[in-house]
Amino acid sequence: MEKLHYSILINAPKKKVWETMLNDKTYREWTKAFHEGSYFEGNWEKGSEMRFLGPDAGGELQGMYSKIKENIPYQYISIQHLGAIRNGKIDTTSEEVKKWAPALENYTFEEKGEHTELLIEMDIAAEYKEEFDKMWGRALKLLKQQCEN
Repeated sequence: MEKLHYSILINAPKKKVWETMLNDKTYREWTKAFHEGSYFEGNWEKGSEMRFLGPDAGGELQGMYSKIKENIPYQYISIQHLGAIRNGKIDTTSEEVKKWAPALENYTFEEKGEHTELLIEMDIAAEYKEEFDKMWGRALKLLKQQCEN
């Protein structure tokens, strides 16, 4: 497992960046960089179960089963990915899932004058590093555009 780090400086207050990232409608826009049609079910409160979902090529719902490990509003959120969702069923025990779960995805929001620096740290299996580097580059550009408009 590797830790990936990303950051971006956004010309908006951290409250706006936070809300843009986590609001259902705007979440769907910036996360299409990972998977067209992405959305979540659940809420962002500490301890809550979350499902990060999207359709696969055959129309089946696929995604991640996760819990919110920490939520300090407008400052920090930590997501613990615990398993995969395939054909509507949660998988936390297969060998494939055990290669990467549990994995953390952390977001830190730091005020820098009139800007917000968004820092991302995530655990990932080495084989997905290159793919996630590309997707995060696109996703952060989309998020920045949304926040600054």
